[in-house]
Amino acid sequence: MIKKILIGIFCLFTTLCLLLFGGLYFGQEHLIFHPTKLPADYHFNYKNKFEEMSITAKDGNKLNGLLFKSDSAKGLVFYLHGNGGALDTWGNISHIYTDLHYDIFILDYRGYGKSEGKITSEKQFYSDIQTVYDSLKQLYAESNTVIIGYSIGTGPAAILASVNHPKLLILLTPYYSLTDMAEQQYPFSPGFILKYKFETCKGVSKTKAPVIIFHGNADEVINYHQSLKLKQCFKTGDRLFILPNQGHGGMNENEIYQQELKQLL
Repeated sequence: MIKKILIGIFCLFTTLCLLLFGGLYFGQEHLIFHPTKLPADYHFNYKNKFEEMSITAKDGNKLNGLLFKSDSAKGLVFYLHGNGGALDTWGNISHIYTDLHYDIFILDYRGYGKSEGKITSEKQFYSDIQTVYDSLKQLYAESNTVIIGYSIGTGPAAILASVNHPKLLILLTPYYSLTDMAEQQYPFSPGFILKYKFETCKGVSKTKAPVIIFHGNADEVINYHQSLKLKQCFKTGDRLFILPNQGHGGMNENEIYQQELKQLL
């Protein structure tokens, strides 16, 4: 009798685990990405000069981006934004870079804003970004291109920089890897079910360009110890700035960041 009860408990526990892990595996996109969708005829309204661009991904889906223009461009900032929102709000940061005489291109990932399709794999994500980056290389020399990643965009930005030849890589509130983040936040979950590794560490270690990281010590989403851990991947010349009292949001508006950015650009 006791044996049957124990077997029943074990079966119930196993079933619950399978349901939980299955939900985590198939629902990862909803946990990681929080897009704002915009209608195809949405009209962007920004005061500074910009050009709306539509770039075709390898599977035929159209990816939407905005290229903001400075009065006298010294180069391009290729910007990969965070996991929430879309270009209707992310474009608000553009003046910070155009005021420093850099054009800035901000991409909406597939499923975000007016970009078509939906994110289904890490490989697809990288392919999209590389396709868009290749399109911008026809307009700007890589020697004058700065790749910037914010939050979820830091892993893909680091991988992109590692397989290309930008002038500089800047990471804002990065993580060591999503695997590392998951182990801390979901220690009960087996690592193999994570489809999106986003190994920032590998990208940083393989990037030949200088790597500069900014992280707030009051970051409530990605603890700044993730950036301290990324220092293990640094080469000579790479730098980490810890910003006092800076949370996860509003990094672009941080005065220390803007002062350092002015020197970097």
